[in-house]
Amino acid sequence: MQTRQITTKKGITSAVQEAGSGAPLVYFHGAGGLLPQEPLLERLAQRYHVYAPVWPGYGPEPTEDLVEDMLDFALHGWDVIDALGVDRPAVVAHSMGGMIAAEMAVLNPAGLGRLALIAPAGLWLDSHPIPDIFAMLPFELPGYLFADPAAGAAMLTGGASFADNEALKAFMVGNARRLGTAGKILFPIPNRRLSKRLYRLSTPTQVIWGEQDRLIVPAYADEWQRLVPHAQLVRVKDAGHMAPYEQSAAVAEALEGFFT
Repeated sequence: MQTRQITTKKGITSAVQEAGSGAPLVYFHGAGGLLPQEPLLERLAQRYHVYAPVWPGYGPEPTEDLVEDMLDFALHGWDVIDALGVDRPAVVAHSMGGMIAAEMAVLNPAGLGRLALIAPAGLWLDSHPIPDIFAMLPFELPGYLFADPAAGAAMLTGGASFADNEALKAFMVGNARRLGTAGKILFPIPNRRLSKRLYRLSTPTQVIWGEQDRLIVPAYADEWQRLVPHAQLVRVKDAGHMAPYEQSAAVAEALEGFFT
């Protein structure tokens, strides 16, 4: 994938990874940012023109102070789509990105072609409280994010081990900055009352969930399907919260069937 810079009408500059040709597809990443390898995007780029923008606070630019709350993130998402010059794109969004994309669709249901949410944050069930990622140590994260924690740890660090002090230091520094930005909408719990607004989401929507998600358990998949009018639900075997990385082929197949 190639990387280029865009600047929104608000003046926020950020990187966009881009690849492929065909109909436009915008991918919004989750709280962990874009990883060194993005197998789902590589697959989707075989059929679509994929744009993967970086959220404020996730790149080298000091932009984290330019977004403060859920509305800021949602409007920034629309500003990014405007800056990309695409009309009614398909949107695929993961975890925190799914929470933001759903807010975007609530604000402007006609602005997106189709919407696919992969294990989105944004809802809260008292019977299934979501673990506090802000209190976790790095070596604890893979167990909540991946069906296969050992393989997941390597994905998070680009192949390096958490036993490598330098790799661990680099991960902790980067992760602290990413989570500092994500905390504006996810801390202390990832609930900004999105559930009250989902009745407005008329964009055709697909919800994809890993069957072994231990961070946002599959009970939330049923709640999204209940709250989003006519939402389709796809469950992915042998996948945790990071289904786009663990089972990229299965996720891509589900997306392509939905977008066709």
